[in-house]
Amino acid sequence: MTVASAASAASPWTFHAHPDVWLVNGGLIVGYMLALAYLGPRRVPAGAPVATTGQKIAFFSGAALLWAGADWPMHDLSEHHLFSAHMVQHLLFMLVAPPLLLLGTPAWLLRTLLGTGLRFRVARLLTRPAAALIAFNGMIVFIHWPLVVELQSSSEPGHLAVHVLIVGASLLMWWPVLAPLPELATLSEPGKMFYLFLQSIVPTVPASFLTFASQPLYEPYADAGLWGLDAVTDQMIAGLLMKIGGGLLLWAVIAVLFFRWHSNEEKQEPASVSWEDFERELEVWDMRK
Repeated sequence: MTVASAASAASPWTFHAHPDVWLVNGGLIVGYMLALAYLGPRRVPAGAPVATTGQKIAFFSGAALLWAGADWPMHDLSEHHLFSAHMVQHLLFMLVAPPLLLLGTPAWLLRTLLGTGLRFRVARLLTRPAAALIAFNGMIVFIHWPLVVELQSSSEPGHLAVHVLIVGASLLMWWPVLAPLPELATLSEPGKMFYLFLQSIVPTVPASFLTFASQPLYEPYADAGLWGLDAVTDQMIAGLLMKIGGGLLLWAVIAVLFFRWHSNEEKQEPASVSWEDFERELEVWDMRK
């Protein structure tokens, strides 16, 4: 553990700079702004906005949540003191920030980033529902492996690398649901609901272990604690956050998809046939005869 990390372990309220976080998140925001300013006018029709106000709000909100989750004090709380803070951090990176980033990225910018060659073919493969399902759930299992948890608490580069993995896998997970590019959209509304239901199953396994364990599962948090919480209670809170908080968010999205699909189905239903309509059809048939 570095001197700076040791200081942050002593007190999460002692400011600890994280230049790597500033560099990555600052680069993301600056890159987005430069793309809108210089690439956008050449990619969209004259007079059309390069990004709507809603897209800008969504993107900057997602970037701000990434920054808040990865920087002080959340970083220091989650790395050395509370596994429940660690869980809040990961839920932000999995279920909140990534969909906002996708919603905030205009289609022309995504097409520019993906191109039409190898990058596009790889994206088409990875954003298929089955591939995204495997990638996201594989990531869930991987980040709860004790060696990976220990890496995050002992190495800041390792912590950053795991965060990049989480966000990357989560962007893939949300892609089939949000379908930001029509050419890479494969699921119907019922298909999206079933897909999210499948995504909600695997996280309940580590969440259950965390909730019902009678002893600390991860060595870095065995002697940690804050605000009078012992390690087992803190671990139980983390499990409940993952199971209930994460599950409720996914099911809320499923509910939105259901009501949107139901509304569209009702609009497409033909109007009910009355006796007058039937008589008019008979009259038309008689005239044709």
